[in-house]
Amino acid sequence: MKRPSMTLPAHVPVLIAGGGPVGLTLSALLSAQGIANLVIEADEGYCSGSRAICMSRRSQEILGWAGADKALVDKGLSWVGGRSYWRHNEVLQFQMPSEPTQRYAPMVNIQQFYVEEFAHRAAQSGAKPAQVQWASRVSAVKPGDGGVEVEVITPEGLQTVRADWLVACDGGRSTVREQLGLQLEGTQYDGKYVIVDVVQKTRRAVERLAWFDPPSNPGSTILMHRQPDDVWRIDYQIRDDEDPLEAVKPENVLPRVQSHLAMIGEDEPWEPLWISIYNAKCLTLPSYRHGRVMFAGDAAHLVPIFGVRGLNSGLDDAGNLAWKLARVVRGQSPHTLLDSYSIERVHATRENIAYGAKSTEFMAPPNFAYKLMREATLRLAEGDAQVRSLINPRQSTPITYVGSPLNAVATDGWSHDMAAPGSPAPEALLQDGQGAFHLSSRFGRDFLVLAFGPAGRHAPTLHGLEVLTIDPAMDVHGQAWQRYGLSGAQDAALVLVRPDGYVMGRWHGHDPAPLLKSLTTTGVFA
Repeated sequence: MKRPSMTLPAHVPVLIAGGGPVGLTLSALLSAQGIANLVIEADEGYCSGSRAICMSRRSQEILGWAGADKALVDKGLSWVGGRSYWRHNEVLQFQMPSEPTQRYAPMVNIQQFYVEEFAHRAAQSGAKPAQVQWASRVSAVKPGDGGVEVEVITPEGLQTVRADWLVACDGGRSTVREQLGLQLEGTQYDGKYVIVDVVQKTRRAVERLAWFDPPSNPGSTILMHRQPDDVWRIDYQIRDDEDPLEAVKPENVLPRVQSHLAMIGEDEPWEPLWISIYNAKCLTLPSYRHGRVMFAGDAAHLVPIFGVRGLNSGLDDAGNLAWKLARVVRGQSPHTLLDSYSIERVHATRENIAYGAKSTEFMAPPNFAYKLMREATLRLAEGDAQVRSLINPRQSTPITYVGSPLNAVATDGWSHDMAAPGSPAPEALLQDGQGAFHLSSRFGRDFLVLAFGPAGRHAPTLHGLEVLTIDPAMDVHGQAWQRYGLSGAQDAALVLVRPDGYVMGRWHGHDPAPLLKSLTTTGVFA
């Protein structure tokens, strides 16, 4: 349905080019922080087809900061593991780390258009509701020292908006990237996958399913995921000599789908909803900040779908950038804070690409030698449990920001480095006078100081910082003390958690001086 157009404002603090899931999530996070923003989207509404479908625990948490998590969890289908088959035989059953006390499931399957809808709703209900201009596209970008002049083609004609900051979330064919003369660097694989959504009722468990050289489609690799609304998402590899334009025609797609559904015993009536094609890319910009123009999501990097690091890494971009940009817009931090966004997220992309490349080379071998190695691995995996780990798709997990300029100087005397500076802050289920709560529910707003100490010991009051006192009685499962590296219930420590749920630093005792100094020396505070 076509959305109503509007006259664009002459000036906005933040303009977001691209109203896909990354752009709308960034918009919602900025709105929650009270930052006015404008989203420009070329389509008339949310996307069609399933597209990115697997939402990690970290992505659910990020959407929760904007108030979009409940709708996603209620609608989505959660899962914790999967199976892989070689021909007829099961060669792998894997489980992702999960426990009953976790706040979110390791993964939730849901179509991308639902993510866009829920993020958009959140952006409309934030402290500063966002404006979204549909059926419009950025046509020209003119950066300057004090802002960016952006020309936008709308249904009413060409309009110009001056933005203090421009964030490019406009996808793999980014107009903003082209306007700045920037190019992605890396590798593109030749192997292509047809992607099909079909409606069919099933009683199968929700899990990630993969087949290598299945009898239904010999020589191919097939992935399957259940989605809401009785939808199967099916990805299958086509031969190198097949014409991609021919491969996506229904008369060529539907027989292959029918053959596979019949092979696995899914005999309920079905019909196709959406067909597309995909090939793996390992590409990134060397920097995600160019003056007052920032890049996020597919505009910044293209990561293979295997291991579901594409959209999830884009939402991590939004989670990392939103609080930093909000502080800069409010004048609380210098512009140089935004350099850390690029440093951290380029590092994360290179890690994701390294994992994604390994998965791609196994799922879609780029040459004969890789095909031989894969077949040998699959043969051995039938009878050797140790070999099966080589088939594990290694699903998306949060990246540790090693070497980040925001990391406080590490201190000694901790039992482990799980909560070292630059690490994702560990989850813990705690108990206070109001009842049980997850520690992660306190992330996403502002800096949070975790004050660990013996019962009855008072933590310091820190002006401008939220302090959460954690004594042993609150840590009913012993998770917080153990996961943050404290050795005993009599230990006292301060842990500084960034608004995006990453540990910035940790110090023994309750002296706030080194903590406050780190906020200044790292350039977070102006």
